[in-house]
Amino acid sequence: MWWWTAPVVSSLLSVSLGNPHQSNTVWDLTITHSNTERAAESLKPTNSNYKLRGKTVDQSALGVDTVKQITSSLSGFFESRNDPSNDPFILWLQGGPGCSGISGLFFENGPAKITENLTVVRNPDSWNNKANVLYIDQPVNTGFSYGSAVNTTVAASKDIYALLSLFFQQFPQYAAILSHADSGINLKSILIGNGYVDPYHQVPQYPDMACGRGGLPAIFNSSTCEAMRRAVPRCQAMTAQCYNHRGDTAQCVAASRACTAVGGPYERNPYDMRKQCVGDLTNMCYQGVDYVTSFLNGPEVRAALGVEVPRWTACSDSMDRAFHAAGDDIQPVHRHVRTVLERGVPVLIYAGDVDYILNWLGQRAWTDTLQWSGHGAFRRARTRDLIMGESNSTRVYGTLKHAKGLAFARIFKAGHLVPMDQPKPILDLVNRWIGGEFQK
Repeated sequence: MWWWTAPVVSSLLSVSLGNPHQSNTVWDLTITHSNTERAAESLKPTNSNYKLRGKTVDQSALGVDTVKQITSSLSGFFESRNDPSNDPFILWLQGGPGCSGISGLFFENGPAKITENLTVVRNPDSWNNKANVLYIDQPVNTGFSYGSAVNTTVAASKDIYALLSLFFQQFPQYAAILSHADSGINLKSILIGNGYVDPYHQVPQYPDMACGRGGLPAIFNSSTCEAMRRAVPRCQAMTAQCYNHRGDTAQCVAASRACTAVGGPYERNPYDMRKQCVGDLTNMCYQGVDYVTSFLNGPEVRAALGVEVPRWTACSDSMDRAFHAAGDDIQPVHRHVRTVLERGVPVLIYAGDVDYILNWLGQRAWTDTLQWSGHGAFRRARTRDLIMGESNSTRVYGTLKHAKGLAFARIFKAGHLVPMDQPKPILDLVNRWIGGEFQK
């Protein structure tokens, strides 16, 4: 998404939902949803007016990287720096819900970083070193994207599927699609970084993480820690009710509120317990996100991208509130993890161990208790050190255990944004994972 600073850029893409703000005559290519109707039909998207619009751009501008890039007002694609024809394809989805994937591109693991003076510099630890990577602003109305609003993960996933179908139709060389359009995309594995997957088992870990049992000094006194622990039974009871009555929005919203007390009166950076929050949650408590915000909202950048929304923000409060009001933030997502594992799709869960909001203790708890055919083997698996470097200068950067396709990695001295805090270690882990290591 930074073609204005890269030497080779092929086109500008835009996927819109609803009526486009600019005429189609502005774009050099337009592919409508009807071109991929078979692929999306089984998903029944909430809005069938999907369009992929492209625009040729100047390929001679600048020199930060030398790989092909395809950019858009809601996505950025970067070809592998290594072997794009054979390297795997990674789809990066930011969390939130409502945080822009483009923030991950510039602030975490993309091929470029934005400096304090708003210049673009090459990131040597980009995930596209050995993979083709696509970043998406999602759900709709996050970042530069716009269209018919959604407030559940299921609805958002339909939009993502439609976008991928259009993308791979226009650029089939970047991913292996199954032989029939209605068979879907050839999913090889899943990675989840500090995710909210099983609140029933994750939320009760807040007291231990905050009170000195997660590897960091306690941040609360003993009375506060005890009050947090007393709130756990009610949280779990109401979460279980939500799990058992998933269509009951009021029940799930009530459970989410009940579980808030377990987190305690936390006032530090929720993504890194070692730090104070700089700014607020709209910039994810990091000044570096402000640099990205200023850069993306600059008039030259907006004009180059053909931006059709008033302003880019890293995270949308209104989006987060909408998903919360729908009870979507306390769903039993771990059941879907179980499903894909049973279907033979490997899953890597990685967690920075100084994150508070979705801490590593919670990640360990839900992976250890996940009920699936490999449960016993995973519980018995040996935890090993994660090591990188040559034999005479090795570095232990975390721990990992794996069995039957499920892997859990703890990354030392990393917060919620692991690629920002520990770029080389997580790149080592990702490259080894997509190379097939730890997937058995």
